Amino acid sequence: MSTDTVSPLRQRMIEDMTSRQLGAHTQRGHIYSCRRFAAFLKRSPDTATAEDIRLFQLHLAETGMSICNRNRIMTGVRFLFRVTLRRLDLATEIYHMREPEKLPLVMSKDEMKRLLAVATSLKARVMLSLSYGCGLRAGEVVRLKVKHIDTAQKVIRVEQGKGPAPAKAGGARIGMSCCRATRSLSCANGGRCAARHTMPERRRRNGFCFQAARAASRRARAS
Repeated sequence: MSTDTVSPLRQRMIEDMTSRQLGAHTQRGHIYSCRRFAAFLKRSPDTATAEDIRLFQLHLAETGMSICNRNRIMTGVRFLFRVTLRRLDLATEIYHMREPEKLPLVMSKDEMKRLLAVATSLKARVMLSLSYGCGLRAGEVVRLKVKHIDTAQKVIRVEQGKGPAPAKAGGARIGMSCCRATRSLSCANGGRCAARHTMPERRRRNGFCFQAARAASRRARAS
């Protein structure tokens, strides 16, 4: 796994990851992990032994690396042995440490109200409300389309989130309501639906709820 050229082993591993539809970020992480393992061995990973894997895991622990990063590196190495090299005997030598549970930092209702109060525009308030009330990531809010909003069940279909499988967000207390052909959104107010704000009635060529400011200005000039 040379850093200058793509070796046959790395190319095969890339093909294995691509055929399994692993994301680009995951592929880069696995390649980095195997490069680090190869640098530790000072030879190709396909010559590794069970003792090499044991010493490498011990090396990662002695460097003071976090458990999360250690597990991430060994996940990439395990993919190499389990899938690409078909060395299940070596893959079983890899262990993962139990990561300590961390409570997520969640904004209180009062903090969210203050944040919404200083939002610069209605668009920003609605996007922040959806993120807080429905537990959506920033990228999921940006990619939200009108067709993803189910007004009857008061749920939102999340596509292209974390992982390939679609999911649903929201429920009876999502702090968001939609009406008028799913073009009206209301801001969250401590878990309760606040006054409804209607989005401008204009054709959305790509179907996204939140248009980029540059694209919106171009359409305005064109009309």
